[in-house]
Amino acid sequence: MDEIQLITDLQKGSQSAFRHLVDSFQNKVFNTVLSIVQNAEEAEDVSQEVFIEVFESVAKFKGEAKLSTWIYRIATTKALELHRRKKASKRFAFLTSLFGENDEIVHHPADFEHPGVVFENKERSKILFKHINQLPDNQKVAFTLCNVEGLSYQEISEVMQLSLSSVESLLFRAKTNLRKTLKEYYVNQSI
Repeated sequence: MDEIQLITDLQKGSQSAFRHLVDSFQNKVFNTVLSIVQNAEEAEDVSQEVFIEVFESVAKFKGEAKLSTWIYRIATTKALELHRRKKASKRFAFLTSLFGENDEIVHHPADFEHPGVVFENKERSKILFKHINQLPDNQKVAFTLCNVEGLSYQEISEVMQLSLSSVESLLFRAKTNLRKTLKEYYVNQSI
C-alpha cells in the first residue's frame, strides 16, 4: 500500500489501514521511545499513545511531511514529555526517599537494557544508554534517531523541525559530550 493511499484510508477511518500502519511502524516507534524513556513498560504505553494520537489526528494530517516523519515527531514528543515528567518526579522521589529508616541509602537507579543489543554487548550498552540519557533532550533525540533508528540527517531535521545545520550541530555536540563522559567513566573505572 503506498503512503498516499494509506493516508486516505486512515482519514476515512479504515481499520485495516490503521492495522497496516501499526504493523509497519510499531517496532520503529517502540525502539525510538524506548531509547528515550529507557523502560520497556513505559515505552509500550507511550507507543500506544502515539498510535492513538495518530488515529485521532490523522484527519488533520496535511502531507507536508512524510507520514513516517510525522509519526517519529509524535513519538519523540510523547517520549520526551514522559522523560521530563519522570525526571521531575525522580528528583523529588530521590530527595524524599534517599535514606531509609536506619539512614541506609535506599535509592538505586534502575539498569536499562535495550532489546536490540546483542548479549555480549549488554554491559557496554547499559553504560552507553546511561550516558545517552544524560544528554540534553534535543541531543538525545537527534543521537537516538541517527544512531539507533538509522535516520538520515535530513529525516532527523524533518522530525525535529530543525535546520540541517542544527541537526549536524546537535549530533556533533552529542558525540562530543558522550566521548567526554564515557572517557571519564572508563578512566574512573580503571582507577
